[in-house]
Amino acid sequence: MNFDERHCRLCPRGCGADRRSAAGLCRCGNLPRIARAAPHFWEEPCLSGTRGSGAVFFSGCNLGCRFCQNREISRGGAGNEFTSDRLASLFLSLQAQGVHNINLVTPTPWVPWITEALEAAWREGLWLPVVYNSGGYESLPTLRALRGYISVYLPDFKYIDPDVAGKLSGARDYPEQAKKALWEMVEQRGEAVFDDGIMMRGVIVRHLVLPGYLENSFGTLEYLRREYGDSIRISIMNQYTPMPGAEGAPDRPLTEEEYDRVLDFARRIGITNAYIQEGGTAKERFIPSWDAPLPR
Repeated sequence: MNFDERHCRLCPRGCGADRRSAAGLCRCGNLPRIARAAPHFWEEPCLSGTRGSGAVFFSGCNLGCRFCQNREISRGGAGNEFTSDRLASLFLSLQAQGVHNINLVTPTPWVPWITEALEAAWREGLWLPVVYNSGGYESLPTLRALRGYISVYLPDFKYIDPDVAGKLSGARDYPEQAKKALWEMVEQRGEAVFDDGIMMRGVIVRHLVLPGYLENSFGTLEYLRREYGDSIRISIMNQYTPMPGAEGAPDRPLTEEEYDRVLDFARRIGITNAYIQEGGTAKERFIPSWDAPLPR
């Protein structure tokens, strides 16, 4: 892609950082930093399957949500630096472990390096579908540069209310940007395609229900249903986890009553292609370990 690393504009922040020598607002510099790469079994069933999703957790993030449960990598810089060639080898290593896909987690700040690595990995025999697992705060030029690289888009749609987006993620323009980004993702991937229960192509939109912000969830789900009908899958998540020191974010888990109200609303407006969560998902034990050795 046409990327000027002297003036980074990969995401809607448009901070203009010189990535050769300094980190942008996303805390990302000039080489991808990987905190974890391993089979991951906590994604939606059509991604994790029986052998796991090949999750590659990138450090840094262009959102900086107050309630982030992965802040050790989104803000703390955990992990090791990878060149594009080494990243290609990492993808191939995960494929050799039998995973169902390559799952790029928080990839936005690293798109130019990722596309280069994918091209190298394809030359060496990578054939798995590639999942773009992001916060949904994307720029259209960056997404358009990904055309032909991504099989499954897995964005969040966190907020329909700009005031909530500004308060919790410092991005009042999140709803506007997420709407445009999702349109582009759906236009690229079209209707979902499955093979033996595993999504090979398509779009799954995640929405995390936040304690005390049910109107934001109602509005988000209503928008997704109205604009996309059954052409996308929606994952309605209850796993909000209060994090120590997360000033300004809700300080309690979601209640069952709150989650049930959101699910009832989804049913009433006709959402059928949906994933829901059951049981105790709002626990820190569901947060991956960032000190596991990386495949070589």
